[in-house]
Amino acid sequence: MDPVIATFVILGLAVIAFVSGRIALPVVALGVCLALWATGVLTLPEALSGFGDPTVVFIATLFVVSESLDATGVTAWVGQRVIERVGTNRGILLIAVMLIAAVMSAFISINGAVAALLPVVVAVAVRAGIVPSKLLIPLAFGASAGSLLTLTGTPVNVVVSDAAVNAGGRAFGFFEFALVGIPLVVLTVVFTAVFGERLLPRRDPEHLDVPDTSRAAQRLRESYAVTAETGQLFSAREGAAEVMIAPRSRLVGRTIYAGMTTREEDLVILGVRRGGSDVDATSVRGGELTLQAGDSVLVQGPWAALERYVRSPDVIAVTQPQTLRRAVPLGRGAKRALAILALMVVLLATGVLPPAVAGLLAAGALIVSRVLTLPQVYHAISWTTVILIAGMFPLSDAFVSTGAADVVSKVVLGLTGGASPVLALLVLCVVALVLGQFISNLATVLILVPIAVSVSHTLGVSIQPFMMGLTVVGAAAFFTPIATPVNLMVMQPGGYRFGDYWRLGLPLGLIYLLMAVLYVPLIWKF
Repeated sequence: MDPVIATFVILGLAVIAFVSGRIALPVVALGVCLALWATGVLTLPEALSGFGDPTVVFIATLFVVSESLDATGVTAWVGQRVIERVGTNRGILLIAVMLIAAVMSAFISINGAVAALLPVVVAVAVRAGIVPSKLLIPLAFGASAGSLLTLTGTPVNVVVSDAAVNAGGRAFGFFEFALVGIPLVVLTVVFTAVFGERLLPRRDPEHLDVPDTSRAAQRLRESYAVTAETGQLFSAREGAAEVMIAPRSRLVGRTIYAGMTTREEDLVILGVRRGGSDVDATSVRGGELTLQAGDSVLVQGPWAALERYVRSPDVIAVTQPQTLRRAVPLGRGAKRALAILALMVVLLATGVLPPAVAGLLAAGALIVSRVLTLPQVYHAISWTTVILIAGMFPLSDAFVSTGAADVVSKVVLGLTGGASPVLALLVLCVVALVLGQFISNLATVLILVPIAVSVSHTLGVSIQPFMMGLTVVGAAAFFTPIATPVNLMVMQPGGYRFGDYWRLGLPLGLIYLLMAVLYVPLIWKF
């Protein structure tokens, strides 16, 4: 098969697989690599070259840095302290939610920012008498807009910066994205504040079970008759965990009492409950109890010891300690995590070191300083995203090496008359805007980057406005809940339906399209 035809066939099948949603994204990406090799379009080293690309490594390290801020309670502290001080006015609260999400997503992942703010926003909305559906789509859209403020805001930014260098242009500066990001954040917030009340639906939300140390402490005090305050039960160094005695547990038959410690982890037993329809709940404060399967025990101690304890087959955790630990503002390691983040930002902003090296140094420092453990690092990395990027990079290379990008660029130039780079940019951005609502915006950009490069070279103009334009419309994934993970994250707690997003998302998407086509070339000249 002709390499150009094979490349188009592989791309078409990949898009169909992405849109169908029936095949996991990593499987599709790996299938693209294998197909490029099997059809002879690329050699095996070329087909697998994405897995050793510095951009892929850098993006993986960003997930680690984001995890450090979330795991140490930095994001919880920011969300709680700022949002709780803005009052209960709906308009002010909406603006505050979107601005905070935008700022946080500029330095940690979009997913991390929304995950940290989601429970806080829901709680504040309930206290203010506002249905969460009026705030949660703005939360997701504000985070997407904030991803355009810095290089690390989203993997798309890193990809287009690297692609610009490979195409003979230059890398974008760490804060250079803010030249278009700040106006878009302002426009997104203002438009939503003015028209959001009419365009956002009023939905009854489903129950959202989110970690909250105050509510957890209140429930434990009621269940186990303990008098400890929230700060005593949950602090930066220590926490409490409720566990059930598992069937066939080695603990069955042991006699315990309040105040004694466990054998393995030296945790303090605060209380025990015996559940069941025929037995009343029993507290052991001042007494003893012989454990049976199904009994619930409340233990307290260092977070690390609690996490080891709940991994024992003898007990079943009611709520995982790791979940509650994230809800403790500014927990253990928070200052170290912030210092390492600041150092990484300085290295990236000054360009002293390549981004991949700066990211690896930050990730290594987080492990050496014991902010994160190796298992936490492994779990923090979104392997779906990493494999998707690594698998799609060779397809972009194939578009260039086979001449497929030149074929598409001729079609684009034919539609635009080949005279106006603005019209060529418009066509590419429209395609990116539409595709980005159904497949990953990252995959969309990876597909269109080599075409944009070919168009810019044919026209003899700079690659910079094409790359930045694709970045802008890549962030405008507002029409459907499947467009981005954060859109899906707010769907259930907001009680949204599939068609609720486009009402606000469509006009915002058109604003982003106009900014990409008309404003971007004013800053990054053709």
